[in-house]
Amino acid sequence: MNTKTSQPTPGGEGCLVGALRIPVKIVALLVVLPVRVVWDLLVALGRLLYRHVIAPVLTHVVQPVLRALGWLVVTLVKLLFVWPWLGLWRYVLRPVGSWLYLHLLAPAGRLLYVYLLRPLALLTWRYVLVPTGRALIRLAEAAHRYLLLPLYRYVLTPLGKALAWAWHVAGIITGALWRALKWSGRVLIGWPATQVYRYVLTPAGHLVRAVWRPVRDTVRQVRAEVRRALFGTPPVEPARSRARTLGSTTAAGNTPAPEISLHERQG
Repeated sequence: MNTKTSQPTPGGEGCLVGALRIPVKIVALLVVLPVRVVWDLLVALGRLLYRHVIAPVLTHVVQPVLRALGWLVVTLVKLLFVWPWLGLWRYVLRPVGSWLYLHLLAPAGRLLYVYLLRPLALLTWRYVLVPTGRALIRLAEAAHRYLLLPLYRYVLTPLGKALAWAWHVAGIITGALWRALKWSGRVLIGWPATQVYRYVLTPAGHLVRAVWRPVRDTVRQVRAEVRRALFGTPPVEPARSRARTLGSTTAAGNTPAPEISLHERQG
């Protein structure tokens, strides 16, 4: 006997749901089960009827009847619509068309070509196209002889020669003007500028440099004296302190000097 107190599982059903489930199961058994049994019997009966009655009737009765009806309909359609038109084309229209082509259309075409189209083409070629072509050729020859050739000989050739001569003369004049401009620039601008630079600017620059150096040295000396008077002279670093230690990039003894006040330096 289990003495442990059973605890309700999380999400368990309540008393009302448990009480309603039993009548629902009873109703389902009394109503649904008979309906399901009747449905299964009807399905089995339907399968038996289809297998042993409907399928043989369809296979051995309905399909042959439908095939016979289809063959009858196709035969009637051929008898009413296909075979009459086929016979009409084969035994009436094609023979009549062949006879008409051989005995009417072909002779008429030959007569039309011999007595109308060929004479008309010959008349057109002889009295229209050939004279027109000859007239165009003569017109082109006359235009070339009396228009294009004189235009080329007496207008275009002299004009081209004149333009070539003018272009050559213009090149000569332009070259002379360019050389004159270069000479004028050299004489009026280059030579004076060179003389000014050589005899004016260069001595002036030398003079300014000669004056500026003592002034610069004096200014530097005065600034050094003022700095020395205000802050005193910095301590001289011994020579050994500039030596570097092995494997180090800093000088040996290169330590920052302690800050010295202005009063201690003056004392």
